[in-house]
Amino acid sequence: MATNPPKLKTKIAANERMKNLKETFESKYGESPLFYAFAPGRVNLIGEHIDYCGYSVLPMAIEQNILTAVSLNDSGKIQLANANPKYKDFSVSCSEEIAIDRDDPQWYYYFLCGVKGIQEKFGLNNLAGMSCVVDGTIPPSSGLSSSSALVCCSGLVTMEANQKSLSKAKLIEFQPLRATDVKLPDGAVFVISNCCVEMNKAASSHYNIRVVECRIATKMLAQARGVDSSRLLKLAHVQMELKASLEEMLALVAEVLHPEPYSREEICKVLGITSEQFSTELLSANTQDMTQFKLHQRAKHVYGEAARVLQFKSVCDSEPTDATRLLGELMNQSHASCRDLYECSCPELDQLVDICLKSGAVGSRLTGAGWGGCAVSMVPSKKVESFLQAVREEYYLPDPRRAAMEKQSLFVSKPGGGAAIFLEE
Repeated sequence: MATNPPKLKTKIAANERMKNLKETFESKYGESPLFYAFAPGRVNLIGEHIDYCGYSVLPMAIEQNILTAVSLNDSGKIQLANANPKYKDFSVSCSEEIAIDRDDPQWYYYFLCGVKGIQEKFGLNNLAGMSCVVDGTIPPSSGLSSSSALVCCSGLVTMEANQKSLSKAKLIEFQPLRATDVKLPDGAVFVISNCCVEMNKAASSHYNIRVVECRIATKMLAQARGVDSSRLLKLAHVQMELKASLEEMLALVAEVLHPEPYSREEICKVLGITSEQFSTELLSANTQDMTQFKLHQRAKHVYGEAARVLQFKSVCDSEPTDATRLLGELMNQSHASCRDLYECSCPELDQLVDICLKSGAVGSRLTGAGWGGCAVSMVPSKKVESFLQAVREEYYLPDPRRAAMEKQSLFVSKPGGGAAIFLEE
């Protein structure tokens, strides 16, 4: 486990963004911030939709981030404002239970998730009153973890304001939870490109449907091999129970799960459960109307993607001369699987990935939840400028809406720093 997030002293006047945030804060609350909290966005280089199935992912922190200016107050309230005027202010009493409206995914509920998490972790009955202004440079609903960064940042804010500390860890492997640094090859950079289609994961059921299909596939595979499926919820659990390799799990998927969609009735018959049990034990609140389930495709993607993550890390560790080409091929295979098996892409993302490959990327794939958002491309360092120009001309400039968003939508992604607390010098 890593140490607590560092506290860094900085000259606010020398940082244009922090200077503007300080001025916004002072205008809003009539006093200067006591401290600032920072949390980066991240891009998933490979390993999509497999974390909640128990498998490893390979994320990289990026420069785009959430930055929050904070002071303590005696009002008994947590006051939240956003530097972007399109997001409205919000306040909540410190003495009341914090309620999160899951059906109304407003920006401040993500912030309050972080507050609530720290409150519950430390058993804080009376939270310190806080005044906050949040500023973000991560494009929302782009697959760059803007919501996760906001939750993380609010957790740091709450700890600092209430004089608590908590060690942090990178989440890469989940069975068991552990983190490993991966050295990326020299001679290539990662470029982020936003397809300019937003998908609010919290406001749609696409994501939940995939979670449910993976859960059902877990039960079906376990049942086929005589394993008690009642306590198994993740595809990784089946692999561990069977002590099988990922290749063997892919073979099991091909043997046991047919490619045609399953009906509720067929699943209930195989698992020996009632329709009521199916609805209450396997479906979530916003997937109750589902009638068709693509179990073969979802399980095949998860086991295949899990194998690609391990192959990606193996290439990085062994540093072969053609590492860039090998990693690019894995990224391309990942996108094809996301597109065809997990069906979490969209026409715009597919078009953007194709343009990136034609423009000189050795590998390109969607990143994040999908159904919109960003692609991440591995580009040889010497081709970066020509790559950016080609993608700009092919994807962004022909469309007025995309052209207006291009400066925030196409950029070279350098590894970013970790979460931190900043104090003014």
